[in-house]
Amino acid sequence: MSDTHDAGHSGPIQTPKQLLSTVILAFVLPVFAIIGLVMYVTSGAKPASGSANPEQAVAQRIQKIGAVEIRDANRPLRAGEAVYQGQCAACHASGAAGAPKLGDAAAWAPRIQTGFEALVHSALKGKGAMPPQGGGDFNDTEIARGAAYMANAAGAKFEEPAAPAAEGAAAPAEGAAGG
Repeated sequence: MSDTHDAGHSGPIQTPKQLLSTVILAFVLPVFAIIGLVMYVTSGAKPASGSANPEQAVAQRIQKIGAVEIRDANRPLRAGEAVYQGQCAACHASGAAGAPKLGDAAAWAPRIQTGFEALVHSALKGKGAMPPQGGGDFNDTEIARGAAYMANAAGAKFEEPAAPAAEGAAAPAEGAAGG
């Protein structure tokens, strides 16, 4: 009776070796199948989301960190008003982030009292929410001219700085003209 009972309930796995191979096929094989599917799905080059030009997006991601920009060192320096319009007006026209507005004598008075050199130092190195302005589109003399323009609009009497090279070249020319 037990022989017929065992024969009716027997399955395809008869030995421990068959059990081991079944376990491997049942668990390990699906894991490799999943890994293969993931590799297949992620293998294609996909453009960044929102990128209309995938080639340009790739070029931007792999571009060099630094860049060399060659400027004309002999170009004429821009006047204070031009510097204000190009660099300073973004915040000083509207008073953004606590910047004193152009022509607001009450806001500029304590800054003017610190002197022109302190104003230029603050403009070049940054102060409060204002980032450093040195090294941008304007050189240090042009930034100083912009600071003089804004302070003078609020009642100061600062002279707009001259170009350093122009001062050295102007002195011999005056001596030659006078003699």
